[in-house]
Amino acid sequence: MKADPAGVMTGTHFLDGDQACCEGALAAGCRFSAGYPITPSTEIVERFALRVPLLGGIFIQMEDELASSIAIQGAVWAGAKAFTVTSGPGFSLMIEHIGYSAMTETPCVFVNVQRGGPSTGLPTLPGQADMMQARWGSHGDYEIIALSPNSPQECFDLTKDAFNLSEQYRVPVLVMMDECVGHMTEKVVIPPASEIEITPRRFTNLPPGEYQPYRADPDGVPPMVRTGRGYHFHTTGLTHDEHGYPAMNAATQQKLIRRLVDKIRHNADRIARCEESFLDDAEVIVVAYGITARVALRAVQTARERGVAAGLLRPIVVWPFPEKRIRELAARPGTLGFVVPELNLGQIALEVERCAAGRVPTVLLPHGGGTVHRPEEVLDAILQIAPVAEVRR
Repeated sequence: MKADPAGVMTGTHFLDGDQACCEGALAAGCRFSAGYPITPSTEIVERFALRVPLLGGIFIQMEDELASSIAIQGAVWAGAKAFTVTSGPGFSLMIEHIGYSAMTETPCVFVNVQRGGPSTGLPTLPGQADMMQARWGSHGDYEIIALSPNSPQECFDLTKDAFNLSEQYRVPVLVMMDECVGHMTEKVVIPPASEIEITPRRFTNLPPGEYQPYRADPDGVPPMVRTGRGYHFHTTGLTHDEHGYPAMNAATQQKLIRRLVDKIRHNADRIARCEESFLDDAEVIVVAYGITARVALRAVQTARERGVAAGLLRPIVVWPFPEKRIRELAARPGTLGFVVPELNLGQIALEVERCAAGRVPTVLLPHGGGTVHRPEEVLDAILQIAPVAEVRR
């Protein structure tokens, strides 16, 4: 294994998505993880447990997912970059602490390698039914960022990006993988550490007597401190003022929650990221993410071979949702409709339909998980919309 002086892998490797995710976390500077075994995500922390001691870091197997998801936040407040990984039932248990991380503005990463559900469901088979849970799982008003890789290479790249985004905006960032991507093996290129852009933690320059833990910079994000370094501060999941002390009244709630939400919403266009294929002249637009996007691309190519102007929009950042781009495409002359294949019975399709706002139809192609769509199924859905082209012409 080739490594740079910092001990991080470099060069070209054949890795599965779980292994690549681990390497992305290490490359981002993550040196702490707490986790609990659950298929199909365990391989990430198994590798991390082997690799991180060589880099001076720690992995702890906790008693359950609740303990794991709060332990990483304690590590962050002590100055570490930290993440945890899980799937399905474990993700449900971690949701409370995702909300806590949003409220306390603790920058950390949660990786969910999705499988079929609900409950124990299909531990070793794929699903994409946790996407709405990722956004809305905890109670109250808050914002998160969620990324969806569709290859082992992206598992490396997007895990590294997840840490950068968490530091930049002080939010929990989710990497929403799926079992297929987690367990497929492909070429992964890892550049030297000197070529990997890392967002450092934003620490205060103020002396202890002047520092307020939740007084935000002009961009809405407050600087942090390391515990035990001379700064006295209080952090809580209760509604709190800039000192971090509970202040449970409507005025403080309005000021705090607006800032927590606006620091993401005001930067949504900057955070959003999509991959576009054949969209310049597309009349039928397939919106797909994760493993499903790979299947959908083949269907789009087949449709074009048959003379149907199809294209693919792949959200790489799913939350915040690429609303602006969907609205632009829906309003564009020549667009006839959207097709949304998902390994669930309808989640992101509802967002596409909302953004299309009745201008063009949205066709959901649901799948309960366990396998992936066949390209022929996606092609048939494209052709449901394509005949309208003949009528309109």
